[in-house]
Amino acid sequence: MTMHTVPAAAVRSAEARVAGYDWQALAEEMSFYGCAVMEKLLTSEECREIAGRYPDESHFRSHVHMARHGFGKGEYRYFRYPLPELIGGLRTALYPRLAAVANDWNERMGIAQRYPDEHAAFLKQCHEQGQTRPTPLLLQYGPGDFNCLHQDLYGDLAFPLQVAILLSEPDKDFTGGEFVLTEQRPRMQSRAEVVPLRQGDAVAFAVHNRPVQGSKGSYRVNLRHGVSRIRSGLRHTVGIIFHDAK
Repeated sequence: MTMHTVPAAAVRSAEARVAGYDWQALAEEMSFYGCAVMEKLLTSEECREIAGRYPDESHFRSHVHMARHGFGKGEYRYFRYPLPELIGGLRTALYPRLAAVANDWNERMGIAQRYPDEHAAFLKQCHEQGQTRPTPLLLQYGPGDFNCLHQDLYGDLAFPLQVAILLSEPDKDFTGGEFVLTEQRPRMQSRAEVVPLRQGDAVAFAVHNRPVQGSKGSYRVNLRHGVSRIRSGLRHTVGIIFHDAK
């Protein structure tokens, strides 16, 4: 087993969890709105366990203070390999479902890139291009913190969908801090989507582009995501990004 390999039992458990959702409905929602919510992907106990890892640097490869880079205010840490089994299992189990959406989108947008059926095969492609660093991350926001609108691309090979899981309970652990998605449409004003999440809910969303059906076929719209200002308390989120970074 390499450091990138997720234990089989963790993958089976995650696959059973992921299979409980209506993926046809989720795919349609992603295609129409650029995002879709998977309610209660994690339990409250699992959320607390993951968030509780934040102070322990041994779990992470790097620590980023967002204000230093103009990303907003707040901080996050990238997990190191091997990933925590729960996160690694979900990354492996979610990928095939999202790869089907990504391949459909690329076909509609006239993009030649196609994604393999299994996450291990996609990671192999990343590593062959020198993208070997894990990208799943744990974010922490306090009062006044926010995340500017952005896209998580990290290299030449970037998977076009990602998943964020809210680990804290709104109105109990924190206030404010809504997940926001914006869509820039050609020759039109931008559209904003505010996504309500509860503790343990996950949102799958487009990282960069998605296709929209027009009168002359599909065209691309450009998306960015962020988090609005935290009014009070502490907000933790785990982000599952499927490509590795240079």
